[in-house]
Amino acid sequence: MELPNQAPEEGSSQHQKKMGRGKIEIKRIENTTNRQVTFCKRRNGLLKKAYELSVLCDAEVALVVFSSRGRLYEYANNRISRILSVRGTIERYKKASAASSNTESVSEANTQFYQQESSKLRRQIRDIQNLNRHILGEALSSLSLKELKNLESRLEKGLSRVRSRKHETLFADVEFMQKREIELQNHNNYLRAKIAEHERAQQQQQQEQEQQNLMHGNMCEDQSTIASQTYDRNFFPINLLDSNNHQYSRQDHTALQLV
Repeated sequence: MELPNQAPEEGSSQHQKKMGRGKIEIKRIENTTNRQVTFCKRRNGLLKKAYELSVLCDAEVALVVFSSRGRLYEYANNRISRILSVRGTIERYKKASAASSNTESVSEANTQFYQQESSKLRRQIRDIQNLNRHILGEALSSLSLKELKNLESRLEKGLSRVRSRKHETLFADVEFMQKREIELQNHNNYLRAKIAEHERAQQQQQQEQEQQNLMHGNMCEDQSTIASQTYDRNFFPINLLDSNNHQYSRQDHTALQLV
């Protein structure tokens, strides 16, 4: 009797297991009791997931949940204190969001500033190019009489400044050349004096050399004259002997020494 009653129960449980959990429509639960139960279950699951995320991934997690009645539920993985940890994480979040917003605002401000500066520079370049063409006498048809007079006065002022500067440069160059000329003349006079002094020294040395040579020649002549006119007392010339004695040959006509 009991077996037939148990069989359908087992079959129904297996059917429920095969069916599994169906999809739940996400909308507000009207029943207060069911809504509170669902809130408790989902809250616990959310806290569990936050804890697992902080442990597995070593992440800083802070979770703040307010119920429909205004009750606060929070979680933080800081070891010091849950309240301080949540506050610290919130402050960190504020700083990060402020930094990102400031970065974006700064980049936008920089982009706008650079765009304005580029437009100013382009306008200035265009004005300078037009002014250069006007100075060269080009594209004058678009100018009015007043603008032409202003351009003429500017050109006259610029021309006067150019001429004054040219005269100053010429005077400075002339003064420099004059100073350079005086320096070169002084250097030339110095070189001439050195050359003249060198020539005088050479002439004096040459004269002294000539005098020495002349004195040496005179001394040689005097010595030869004295040698030809004087005789040594110990020698007699061969012609002082008896000229009739011819026992000596001519090749023996030498001086005889007395001993």
